[in-house]
Amino acid sequence: MASEQLKLDSAGTALIIQDMQNDTITEGGAFSDSGAPAHAKSQGAVEHVVELAAACRERGVPVIHVHYIVDEGAPGLQLNAPLFQGIKEAGAVVRGTWGAAPVDGLEPQPGDHIIEKMRMNAFHGTRLEPLLRGLQVKTLLISGAWTNMSIEHTARHGADAGFEVFVVSDGTATISDEWQAAALNYALTRVGQSLTSAELIAALQD
Repeated sequence: MASEQLKLDSAGTALIIQDMQNDTITEGGAFSDSGAPAHAKSQGAVEHVVELAAACRERGVPVIHVHYIVDEGAPGLQLNAPLFQGIKEAGAVVRGTWGAAPVDGLEPQPGDHIIEKMRMNAFHGTRLEPLLRGLQVKTLLISGAWTNMSIEHTARHGADAGFEVFVVSDGTATISDEWQAAALNYALTRVGQSLTSAELIAALQD
């Protein structure tokens, strides 16, 4: 389906803003050395998601913030993969800290929904799917960080769960253009569509 022909029913669509937290994509955060802050800035990811979220709220589209949150010392965080090990070692995304807080401009607004998670996939072990079913959502607009990890995991699960998936190409970021391209141009091509924030705003119907 060509993007210029795309029409999205606002009543059946939801925007997911995932892991847009200071430790994840902000200079001075726990993962600053990864290159993530620079890549998010080069993408204009925060600004694009701010614009898309505003358009969604105007049209009555639910905005759902997914935050990776652990308690001090990361008790209960299974360290079965390098990503989870890295979160504990860096003391990242600890509840109540600046690092765990959403980046400036993407703070939840009245009427938004907040989901906490401890895995890459926003569906795994959370109330995301029951919330989406209760809101009668059929289509997901997925934005956030990091594209080739959490975004990809959530998009794959969303597709398997029966949702139509759109990844916001300029509203997502990772650690480099190479990793971004690997996710958008290869892994996700059979899971959903990747469109810009402007294309998705134009497609949303009141």
